[in-house]
Amino acid sequence: MTAPILTINGLTKAYPGVVANDDVSFSVGRGEVHALLGENGAGKSTLVKMIYGLVKPDSGSMTFADAPFAPSSPQEARSTGIAMVFQHFSLFEALNVAENVALGMENPPPMRELATRIREVSDTYGLPLDPNRMVGDLSAGERQRVEIIRCLLQDPKLLIMDEPTSVLTPQEVDILFQTLRKLQSEGTSILYISHKLEEIRSLCEGATILRLGKVVGSCDPREKSARELAEMMVGTELKTPTSAAHEPGPVALEVSGLTVRPASPFGTVLKDVSFSVREGEILGIGGVAGNGQDELLGALSGEMLSEDDAVKLEGKPIGRLGPNLRRGIGLQAAPEERLGHAAAPDMSLIENAVLSARVRQNLDRNGFIDWRKARDFAEQVIEAFDVRTPGPGNAARALSGGNLQKFVIGREILQSPKVFVVNQPTWGVDASAAASIRQAILDLAVAGSAVVVISQDLDELMEISDLFAALNEGRLSDPRPARGLTIDEIGLMMGGAHGMEVAHV
Repeated sequence: MTAPILTINGLTKAYPGVVANDDVSFSVGRGEVHALLGENGAGKSTLVKMIYGLVKPDSGSMTFADAPFAPSSPQEARSTGIAMVFQHFSLFEALNVAENVALGMENPPPMRELATRIREVSDTYGLPLDPNRMVGDLSAGERQRVEIIRCLLQDPKLLIMDEPTSVLTPQEVDILFQTLRKLQSEGTSILYISHKLEEIRSLCEGATILRLGKVVGSCDPREKSARELAEMMVGTELKTPTSAAHEPGPVALEVSGLTVRPASPFGTVLKDVSFSVREGEILGIGGVAGNGQDELLGALSGEMLSEDDAVKLEGKPIGRLGPNLRRGIGLQAAPEERLGHAAAPDMSLIENAVLSARVRQNLDRNGFIDWRKARDFAEQVIEAFDVRTPGPGNAARALSGGNLQKFVIGREILQSPKVFVVNQPTWGVDASAAASIRQAILDLAVAGSAVVVISQDLDELMEISDLFAALNEGRLSDPRPARGLTIDEIGLMMGGAHGMEVAHV
């Protein structure tokens, strides 16, 4: 490895009930793309927050560019030469690209000059971006470009990227990787966090593996298989999800001519969506982000109302019923945005369990919540889905993203729904947790539930789905048997689902 740009020596950070980082030491070379791997809750996010000045370590030291380094704030980290692209975008939809970039700069230049610089940098690094476009009109991939350009305008020596491809199409991933390789060729170091191990193998030259806050190994990921990397992360053999043979039952969920306008001016109109899912069947719905996924989940969960007959559960119209009434009769849903939508950040896991499971799990009596029963249910979810947390009294925001995702999914599945609708079930979770969630979804279908899985992970959909359909501009293609579908066919369905005949091969 080349001389290190960043060296970490014995960093330790503890919170009540958990040691997030325990004597962590490793280094990142100059011009190196280095992966930071680990299960959800392994300590990756806490570690990069210490590097970026968001969290102060309890002990240990760092050096950056051959000088002692202990940033007290992100501003200090940025001024030293470190930039970070977070997993969750921090952009204002009602502002344009240039205005959003300016908000992230210490001393932004005049807007016209900034717009020129944005065009120059975006063209140089193959990330075309119009500085005058409203962020609300951008795709997920274009929004990430805004975040990256904002970082590149700082001319960083080290770029930290946290799950950068979780909402990108394969084509956008290719563009991102070309950009990162160009940055590397110019001497920029990159610290890369991702659960997509094939990406790690193709992009990174070195990797540090964390488990339960400790460094448990390092390797050249190009010399390992994705399965070997996953097993280094979890410390055990990785299990492949399997489904027991079973026959689907009668139709549980029927959607007919569903047309719904979005609540947000930047949303997508659902246009004449129709499909049905039988008991014991899994319908996988793919598509590029921003084509109506959130709206479809909202219309099925009851957050967005429709014509009464547009949505039927076991033959009964439910289009005018709200979320709580639908939960009570057995339709459970888990949205993509876990913090703030699926879970209330400052509420405990017990309270978050009550929010969704109160009716189905009988968590209240005579108008009063049975807190002992609620705690028992939250503990069941934590145990069954291996949620890493000191206890059910912890606030949702205290969990890592992947562990909160496991709690949210488990909370719905353990209610034995008649119909389960989920958007991005394994977003931001490690390989082992993703396999567990997929297995839980398969088991739910075997038990007789009808399941709708909305996901941008095509490998995931092909692994668990009986039927596949694609969303494009708010229209849904006709569902087709998932087994035997080719990537070319799926691409055609995703690129023009409305009214397109996709030939069988």
